[in-house]
Amino acid sequence: MDTRRRPPKPPLRTTPHSTASRSSAAPASPRASDALPLPLFLTNGIFFTLFFSVAYFLLNRWREKIRSSIPLHVLTLSELAAVLCLIASFIYLVGFFGIDFVQSFISKSDGDIDEDRSILCSIPATSTVSKPENPSDLPEDEEDIINSVVSGEIMSYALESKLGDCFKAAKIRREALQRQTGRSVEGLPLEGFDYDSILGQCCEMPVGYVQIPVGIAGPLLLNGREYSVPMGTTEGCLVASTNRGCKAIYASGGAACVLLHDGMTRAPVVRFSSAKRATELKFFLEDPLNFDTLSVVFNKSSRFARLQDIKCAIAGKNLYIRFRCSTGDAMGMNMVSKGVQNVLDYLQNEFPDMDVIGISGNFCSDKKPAAVNWVEGRGKSVVCEAVISKDVVTKVLKTTVSALVELNMLKNLTGSAIAGALGGFNAHAANIVSAIFLATGQDPAQNVESSHCITMMEAVNDGNDLHVSVTMPSIEVGTVGGGTQLASQSACLNLLGVKGANKESPGSNSQLLAAIVAGSVLAGELSLMSAIAAGQLVKSHMKYNRSSRDITKLAS
Repeated sequence: MDTRRRPPKPPLRTTPHSTASRSSAAPASPRASDALPLPLFLTNGIFFTLFFSVAYFLLNRWREKIRSSIPLHVLTLSELAAVLCLIASFIYLVGFFGIDFVQSFISKSDGDIDEDRSILCSIPATSTVSKPENPSDLPEDEEDIINSVVSGEIMSYALESKLGDCFKAAKIRREALQRQTGRSVEGLPLEGFDYDSILGQCCEMPVGYVQIPVGIAGPLLLNGREYSVPMGTTEGCLVASTNRGCKAIYASGGAACVLLHDGMTRAPVVRFSSAKRATELKFFLEDPLNFDTLSVVFNKSSRFARLQDIKCAIAGKNLYIRFRCSTGDAMGMNMVSKGVQNVLDYLQNEFPDMDVIGISGNFCSDKKPAAVNWVEGRGKSVVCEAVISKDVVTKVLKTTVSALVELNMLKNLTGSAIAGALGGFNAHAANIVSAIFLATGQDPAQNVESSHCITMMEAVNDGNDLHVSVTMPSIEVGTVGGGTQLASQSACLNLLGVKGANKESPGSNSQLLAAIVAGSVLAGELSLMSAIAAGQLVKSHMKYNRSSRDITKLAS
């Protein structure tokens, strides 16, 4: 879908109750009154002046009659006209101000009674009651559309294409949602977000956006360069802990990271009438003589996609084919899927009895813990290491080398093995991976396999220093596409120097981002393990992960 194309905006309706749009709209012309074909403020002014003028005239006339003993009921023509004008102006002013004032209270009371009655009938006592926007505050055209969405005449997902205004669509959808559910989304921000930038790419049917604070850890000294690492998180102590690990690495001369391999995978599942026929395709795909032909077919899907290898697994007459390819600076799921589809179309001619069950058969494996990713790797496979000096371990990390080595063996290795962990031989790699993913616009669900990590610690240099490393076989990141193009996430990528695609060396930006993730995980592992070894974990969390505000006062 071409997200740059937008449907034309419909012409605005000119109604008496329309308000100005959120952009600079021209002020509405004064509305004519029902009493006179004049602007409302001018009509009110005339009747106010008339009322007080004739009242003053009649009081003077009655005072003169009392002084001259003339009966008050004897009226001249001018006095009769004044009385009629007084009555007419009085009726207008009472009708305009008094009745409307009373009716507003009556309607408000009736609304409160009906709302309370509906709440008692249909909403549990513990639920939060909605406070939808007052319909009188909405432009008439928006109110009509909201009612149409609530009634089902207009589908919520079609608002963007129907209105041609993504912000207005989100606003109307939000109000319709509150009326349909009877629950308020007050506190979920609506203003201040570019909804055009997510249309057809990042999120459907938006009603607002979630605020996630971003902290900075670092500088992280990695491969001779310094990086300030953005971390999006709501967990107190996480950024502070990673920052302490960065400090320890920096003071010891920095960390080194090496990329082992880079390749995204997709594994379709196909079925044959017999297991023998499925093995024939397996042998065909794994034959080196056929690889060049399959590569040409696969690579035509993209100028960055390059087929690396094909591995197959059989379950009866079902064949699972795991393709792996390079994807440039993109994370690459869509890219590899296109290439796989090209190969399947080609194979259909060679094996017409092949039945394609699904483009993904979970042998990939995406967004699920899987041994194939732990062993074979997926995305970027990296190893990162550092040697932390004894002085730094003592002064910065507040523990000892021997204590860290022993804890790592019993916790990260033995403890994880007893738990039957799959790729979870670490202290909290997922914490750092998730925080960086959120800040830089990665797919948060791919934290599952991207957090596969084994942390190793060993005493070196006659037991004086600590060698620490993290091996992460499946970090799935990209610097183009998806959430990376949003303004906030793009700014965080720019801070790291990996924004967008690298034109000189395609793929190097995403590979550098994977290295930064691994280096940050190394820092996080160092700090948390040291806190546990020193018995400081609970104390640190009580300091950084607990609010000091009096909640009872806030609640009252």
